[in-house]
Amino acid sequence: MKQIAVCIYFTFLLVSCSSSQSKKNTKPQVKPESYAATITAEELKDMLYTYASDDYEGRKTGEPGQKKAIEFIKKEYQKNNIPSPIANGDYFQDIPSSYFGSQAKASENVIAYIKGREKPNEVIIVSAHLDHIGIDGNGVINNGADDDGSGTVAILEIAEAFKKAEQNGDGPKRTVVFLHVTGEEIGLYGSRYYTDEDPIFPLKHTVANLNIDMIGRVDKKHEATGKNYLYLIGSDKLSKELHNISEAVNKAYFNLEFDYTYNDDNDPNRFYYRSDHYNFAKNSIPVIFYFNGTHDDYHKPSDTPDKINYNFLETRTKLIFHTAWELANRDERIKLD
Repeated sequence: MKQIAVCIYFTFLLVSCSSSQSKKNTKPQVKPESYAATITAEELKDMLYTYASDDYEGRKTGEPGQKKAIEFIKKEYQKNNIPSPIANGDYFQDIPSSYFGSQAKASENVIAYIKGREKPNEVIIVSAHLDHIGIDGNGVINNGADDDGSGTVAILEIAEAFKKAEQNGDGPKRTVVFLHVTGEEIGLYGSRYYTDEDPIFPLKHTVANLNIDMIGRVDKKHEATGKNYLYLIGSDKLSKELHNISEAVNKAYFNLEFDYTYNDDNDPNRFYYRSDHYNFAKNSIPVIFYFNGTHDDYHKPSDTPDKINYNFLETRTKLIFHTAWELANRDERIKLD
C-alpha cells in the first residue's frame, strides 16, 4: 500500500506539472534542479573545514568557541543577503544562563528566513544544532565535523539555494526558516526554548520541521554497499502525507536508500526522542529527522572534517532542499493524521 501511495503521488506531481505548463498565460513550472545545483561538495567542504576547526574549540554551549560559531553562521547569511526574522541584522535568539540551570552559560539560537510570497504565515523550518561537546579532560578538542557541523553547513547551502530562487522571482510560496539551535548536546535546550518559550513563528502555523543531525559520514552497516543512503526517523509518525512526499521526492531525483531501522517505535536507541525535531513533534508538528547513523568517531576528537564523504553530503543536502521545496510550494499544507 505504501508503495502504491508513493507512485500515485509521484504521478500526480508529473501530471500537475505538465498540465500547469499547458495552460495559456501561466508561468512555466519552476524546476528546482537549477537551484539545487548551487549546493556543491566544494562549498560544503570549505565551510566545514572552518566550522569544525580547532579555532572553534568544539563549540561547547555558552563557551567562546560556540560564540565564534554563531558569528560564522551570521556572516554567511549576511553574505547572501538572507535576513533574520528577529530584527534587522539581529540573527540571535538569546537564551539566558538560567534556562540551562548549571549546565551552561547564556547561549544563542541563530535564525534566518526566506519570506513566502503567497502564504507567508505558513512556515517550513529546517533545523540543525550548532553546538558540540567542547574540549575533553585532556585538553583535546572535539571538532564535531559530522555532529553536527555537517547539518550546519547543509542548512547554509539550502538557504543559499532558496535565496537564488527568490532572486530569480521563484521564491517559495511558504516561508522557509533556517534554525540553528544551541544546547542540543546537553538536552535539546535550544529547540525546546524555541518551541516552549519563544516561537518566533507561531507553532500552529508551522507546517513541518526537517531536522538534520549528522549527514556527512557512512556507518558500518552501509560501508560495504558504497551506496548513498540516509536513515529517516519520524516521517510517518504524525503525517503519512509527509512520508509519501519524502519518498516521492527521493524517487524523482535521487533514489537514495532510505533506511527506517531507527524509526521503529521499539528501537532501543530511541533516536526519535534524541534530536531537536522532537520538540516540534511533541507539539504535533510533522517532522523528518535525517541521520547517517553513528560511527567510531561519534563524540570523539576524531570526528574531523577530513573524514566526511563530501559527495554523499552534497547529494543528501540536495535531497533535503528538494523536500523543503516541495513542502514550501504545494497548494495545500500537509495534514496531520
